[in-house]
This record gives sequence, structure tokens and C-alpha cells, in this order.
Amino acid sequence: MSVENDVITRINQQRASQGFRGISELLALMDQGNTILDPFSLLISVSVILGENNLFYPNVIVQAKDGGKLQMGDGNVFYPNTLVLAEKGSVKIGNENQFGDGGCSVKANMADAEITISDNGRYINGVQVIGKTNLGSGSQVIGPITVQNSTLAAGGDYKSADADLRGGLLKGSGLARNVQVDQGGVINATGDFKQENLERQSKYHPKK
Repeated sequence: MSVENDVITRINQQRASQGFRGISELLALMDQGNTILDPFSLLISVSVILGENNLFYPNVIVQAKDGGKLQMGDGNVFYPNTLVLAEKGSVKIGNENQFGDGGCSVKANMADAEITISDNGRYINGVQVIGKTNLGSGSQVIGPITVQNSTLAAGGDYKSADADLRGGLLKGSGLARNVQVDQGGVINATGDFKQENLERQSKYHPKK
């Protein structure tokens, strides 16, 4: 056995011991149209249900363990330093979402944790999503915000011309716990995100 093959074999053994796909299994995902820029720095659990045409940058972890369930659709982009973890809980991701850049952590790490992320969302600049959280289509979380047990309503994505028809938005930094943001709504805060601070997105993006 060549040195190169021996290295790959040892890497695959280590990955298998932790429930992750081996290098050849990651390469097989490319046959489904997924783009994996660096298979040596990408970790994806064997039990993860993965769609097509997803883009994985280096240093991304997508892990399901301890009975957790994790599935995703198509066309999602995972920038470096993104962690998606279903540990006992469940994570369901739709299509065409952006995770990062600037880091993003999605963790269902308790038995009753249930995170649903629909389509065409954007979660960037240090976001953490935990608990029972529903991020509707077109929703956004921008900034180092921990989102727990909250709901962002569905709507158009961030490119939609009418800001008040976009998905719910959180921006700033701090903790957003037990908040609900309706279509076209935004909470812009530093510290605690409070329901009474809900505004319309057109305040920041008026119609032209």
C-alpha cells in the first residue's frame, strides 16, 4: 500500500469511528451535483440526508448523533466555520439558504430541540440557532445573535423590492428568545431582543 493510500485509509477509519463519511463517500456526493471544495476539512455524518447542488466551503461540520435527525434540500451554501448539529434533536433545512460567511451555528442538542429552516434564507456574521426555532422562507439573521425558541415568518428574500414583503429579520447582536417576527418585520437590537421593539423593514429600506 502506498503512503498516500495509507493516509486515506487512516483518515477514513477515524471518520468512521465518529460516524462521519469517509473521503470516497464525500466524493460520491459530488456525483449528486454537490460542490465540495475541500473534502479533507468537511465532515458530514453518514446518517445525514443530503440533497443536490449544495456548496460546501472548507471547515464545515454537518453532524447527526445520539439519535438526532438532520436533513437538507438543494442549493444551500455553507461558508467556512459553519456547524449544523442534530444531537438528540432534529434539524430540517430546505433549499437555497446561505449559512455564513462570518460563521453560523445551528444546534439541536437537546431531545426536544426542533429547528426548521425553510428556503432562501440568509444567516450570517456569527449567528447561533438553538431550541425550538422556525425560520421561514426568506428570513434573515444578521449578526452575532443567538436565536432560541423563536419564529421568523416567511416572505420574499433579501433581494425583494418591497421590504415589507420580505421574510422576518433579526439584526444586531445579543439574545433573541421567544420572539415572533412577522412578514416584513424586523427587530434591530443590541442585548435582549424584545417583542415590543418590532418594526417594519421599510423603515430601513423604503420603497424607491
